[in-house]
Amino acid sequence: EGLRRELTTALHKAAVNKEIVRCPGLSVKTNGHFSLVNLAVFPVTEGSVARFEPPLYLVTLEAAPAADVAPADHPVENNERDGSSRSDAHVAELKLELRAKEEYLKASREELETSNEELKSSNEEMQSVNEELQSTNEELETSKEELQSVNEELSTVNVELQTKVADLSRANNDMNNLLAGTGIGTIFVDHHLRILRFTPAITRIINLIPGDVGRPVGHILSNLVGYDLLVTDVRAVLDTLVPKEVAVQTKEGKSYTLRIQLYRTLDNVIEGAVITFVDTTEMKRTEAALRDSQTHFRQLAAALPQLVWTCLPDGRYDYLSPQYVEFTGVPEAQQLGFRWLDQVHPEDRGALLSAWNKAVGIGEPFKVEFRLHHHGGAYHPFETHASAMRDVAGHIVKWFGLTTAITSRRPKGSATKGPEPAQPGLNGGAE
Repeated sequence: EGLRRELTTALHKAAVNKEIVRCPGLSVKTNGHFSLVNLAVFPVTEGSVARFEPPLYLVTLEAAPAADVAPADHPVENNERDGSSRSDAHVAELKLELRAKEEYLKASREELETSNEELKSSNEEMQSVNEELQSTNEELETSKEELQSVNEELSTVNVELQTKVADLSRANNDMNNLLAGTGIGTIFVDHHLRILRFTPAITRIINLIPGDVGRPVGHILSNLVGYDLLVTDVRAVLDTLVPKEVAVQTKEGKSYTLRIQLYRTLDNVIEGAVITFVDTTEMKRTEAALRDSQTHFRQLAAALPQLVWTCLPDGRYDYLSPQYVEFTGVPEAQQLGFRWLDQVHPEDRGALLSAWNKAVGIGEPFKVEFRLHHHGGAYHPFETHASAMRDVAGHIVKWFGLTTAITSRRPKGSATKGPEPAQPGLNGGAE
């Protein structure tokens, strides 16, 4: 009692004015009686308080000496004073109390106004924060929808990627099986001639194991005989961009065709080279057998007394025996194709060509007579038999013909005396 109002007023003044407020001679109830004290409120300086802590105030109470109390401000009971003095003192005390209450009310009103303004400011801030929260909520809703859309797109992309991975795996398996099934030895190398991958068939030619991937191809021992230019040829292909083909042979006696080509991507970017070994052993044997067969055929044709010839399925001559060339006196190269007709009597050419075309068209054997020019100048009668040679599928691959001289007739324009032999007839029918 006696301190609450003054302390509140003093704290308010100290907080508003930032200065020391003193209230001397306060009558404060302590232990059943009143004591005179001096109240002081000191604002604590900013340097003594942490930066982010609220402001502090030091409140001190000290006993007030009797000399500091004015008689008018603190009336005391005195039997010597008269009644008017007591009345004046009481009035003065009431005025003092009224003034203190007014100051208290003023301070309370100012605090209320300050609190009201702070509340109003806080309300505005809360409204602003609420609006920001609403805006943030809307943005979050929009972001949520976008994330859902992105999630759906990612799910679609994931499904597409899984499909592409499956297709890629299937294509890789197909390619591996294709390369392994062809039986063609293949090596893929990069620009530095490092091995990228190879097919199983290559291991019969070059000693490769899966651990050799990444090693230079020149470091691997091969089974080739008489060929040690693989690295040089691959570098030449990469430098000149011109593919190279070489016939090679292994220690086992097998023949291969070595091809070195550029490795190009779908964007036509060169990323290395492809080395392939195609087994040509059977083809070489077949070619050798074919050459032997042709040699035997030519020897047989040269031994026959008839004029032997062969032609292609369309009727163009591609071989004339030495007897044929010797009889006409015209080199073989000048009679190939359809130029053999130049040695036939002009009167027989049309019928002979018609019969020949008919036989070629139906693919049946035929026999025909005609007169053939001798290198001596006369035309001699001949009879030609031709048959088609077919492959296993029944297709005509060549025609084989024998032209035999008709000795019972004399050639037109010969020096032999006697009656002129009858002109040979032309039979274009098939035999």
